[in-house]
Parts: sequence; structure tokens; C-alpha cells
Amino acid sequence: MEKPLRMNDNFTPCAVAAGDELYPNGIFVFNITKITEYIQENAGCVALEEVAVRDFPKEFSCINEPYMDSVEISKPVILAEVSPGRYTLIDGHHRMEKARRMGINTVWAYKLSVEQHMRFLISKEAYVAYVGYWNSKLKRMWKTGRPYNNKKIKDTVETRIAEQLHKPDR
Repeated sequence: MEKPLRMNDNFTPCAVAAGDELYPNGIFVFNITKITEYIQENAGCVALEEVAVRDFPKEFSCINEPYMDSVEISKPVILAEVSPGRYTLIDGHHRMEKARRMGINTVWAYKLSVEQHMRFLISKEAYVAYVGYWNSKLKRMWKTGRPYNNKKIKDTVETRIAEQLHKPDR
């Protein structure tokens, strides 16, 4: 059951060192280098799943064709939960594209929950916007009845959200 995110006033943006790889998505910029280090250090805590290539449409507008030959598709891509239950490819666009071109149906992916990947945002402004974005998506899901189309579950979730939003940080 998805829960709303609570604003952490002590959020510290992820540091960026020279040479770090970043994934920009509008205001939301994630430090891929630090995410990769986190995955290596916490392998047992990050979901590793086989995912269908077709589930991730070709949206990367700038494929570096000379680089494609050296791309190793056996290395897992990285997916981030960008709204409740919805994952976006944030690292491995060339691997995904190469798999698509080779007719490979599935690739391995690390799936990071919102709690896992949010800490890698590189600005406080993006963090604040992300919390609002996530909670608005969650609220929309409840209003439309998806995935919580059971009224009792929906009412329970909304009550818990209200409690969480009004609970002071410990």
C-alpha cells in the first residue's frame, strides 16, 4: 500500500563530484554515479528483476551510435519509481536500445523505490517539488479509484495519509 511522502526539513541534496553522471528530468536531477555506488553497497536491499523491453518505450532522443557497439546489455539498467507503482528508466538507455535492436525481450533491472532514489536528488528545490509531485499522483490514484478501488481500503489509506501529514518529525 502506497503512502504519502512527508517533507524532511533536514533533507540534504546529493553532492555532485567532478565526473559524476547525472540524469536530468526537468527540475528532477539524479546523481547516477551515487545511485550506482548505493546499489553496489546495498545489493540485498535493491530489487533486481527481469523487465520487458517493450514496457520502456524508445524515448531517449540522443543515442550515441558509435558507443552502441561497446554497450554491455548484461549489466542491469536502473529504474526509479517516479509515481506510485510506475517506474522510469533513469540509467541504461543505450543498453535498453541495444536490447531492442537485437530483438531481446527482457533485460535485468534494479528497481529503486521512491524512498531509495529520492536521496539522490541534487537540489533541495527538486526534493520539495518531488514530494509534492508524488503526493499529487497518489491523491489522483485514490480519486480515480486506481489501484484502491475498494472504498474501505481507500478510506483507510486517506486516514493514514492525513495522520502522516500532520505528525511532527521525530
